[in-house]
Amino acid sequence: MNEKQRFLTRYEIEHAKTANVLRAFPGDKSEFRPHERSNSAHALGWTFVIEEQLLLKALRGEEVLGGGFPSPPDSWDKVMDAFHQGYDAVVAELKNPNDSDLPGTVKFFTGPKQMGDVPRAAFANFMLDDQIHHRGQMSVYIRMCGGKVPAIYGPSADEPWH
Repeated sequence: MNEKQRFLTRYEIEHAKTANVLRAFPGDKSEFRPHERSNSAHALGWTFVIEEQLLLKALRGEEVLGGGFPSPPDSWDKVMDAFHQGYDAVVAELKNPNDSDLPGTVKFFTGPKQMGDVPRAAFANFMLDDQIHHRGQMSVYIRMCGGKVPAIYGPSADEPWH
């Protein structure tokens, strides 16, 4: 199994967990923010979509930060639709036989106000790790909005395994 295949396997597993967390969030409370400096749940949900777009650009060998970021759609359901469409596009690119592995680099932040070359495989894993980080944030938002937190890496108080 090469690096690209290993990443695809990990991406599929982690995406399924993230999708469960996003589905568990009560969409009618998408303007919730736990603190004035925190993103709203809607903006946090859109972060997952943006990260998928960055990952897709990297997989295609495109400039990762070129063109800016699109504004989020006006509803939680549309954010969810974009998240699932992004997943489909990333998986299709990862299964593309024309690119057998994850060679090369992408220009991305390497420090405060610094850009540099980041290996494409490392960038892909960074995007996934950041998604996992934001998934943890979203699980807290779920709890604070009265939703039920799904099991992620093991049982949760709302989804026990016994």
